[in-house]
Amino acid sequence: MVTPLISPHVSDSPDAVSIRVPGHVAIIMDGNGRWAESREMSRSEGHRAGVANIRRTIKAFAKAGVEYLTLYAFSTENWGRPIAEVDALIAIMLDVIGPESENLHEQGVRIKHIGSLNRLPQNLRDAIINTIEMTKHNDRLTLCVAFNYGSRTEILDAVRKMLADGVASESVDESLFATYLDTAGIPDPDLIIRTAGEMRLSNFLLWQAAYSEFYCTSALWPDFDELEVEKALQSYARRERRFGRLDG
Repeated sequence: MVTPLISPHVSDSPDAVSIRVPGHVAIIMDGNGRWAESREMSRSEGHRAGVANIRRTIKAFAKAGVEYLTLYAFSTENWGRPIAEVDALIAIMLDVIGPESENLHEQGVRIKHIGSLNRLPQNLRDAIINTIEMTKHNDRLTLCVAFNYGSRTEILDAVRKMLADGVASESVDESLFATYLDTAGIPDPDLIIRTAGEMRLSNFLLWQAAYSEFYCTSALWPDFDELEVEKALQSYARRERRFGRLDG
């Protein structure tokens, strides 16, 4: 049985049990295809179910008091999937980005993109740029969508930008390097969640995840509901984060 989650940002009751909530949660959303196959549905239907679940997940994390949520939606390696599946993923994004962005905007969610807009169809690029511009002043929760993202590419691109800017080697430190990453201005994730029972990063936030806590669940992404969110947050709350240090 999972104890109901009560955010310290919400309840002032002296009887309320509050838990430590991560400021930034990042999720590797996995299992859409397996979810569909288990129901004798097409993989594209599984991806649509996964996209539909994003709205519920954002609401649950926002209610808990999470300030940043990053979703790994499409990796640079995903271009290697069958063309029909890639086309279906792009089509789903085009179908939902407009209506969903308007809905999130009304709820005060700021949307950011991490990854490259290169290789994306022009209409999808335009939709992403418009969404970022429309929501840039919102402050309830920041939603970072990693689409056409790969961490190794991000790191190499950061190095290239620094070289192009003529940055002296003696000036390079972690703080400066972080300003050249796609996630500049975004805190490193406190908690990284992966669904569908897999236990690897898959080229996701390799630099930023240096001291992140990990939580893996067997739940397939379309089944990652409010109860699963509570389980993940409670697991995080039980961790003692030392960042390489020893206490006492």
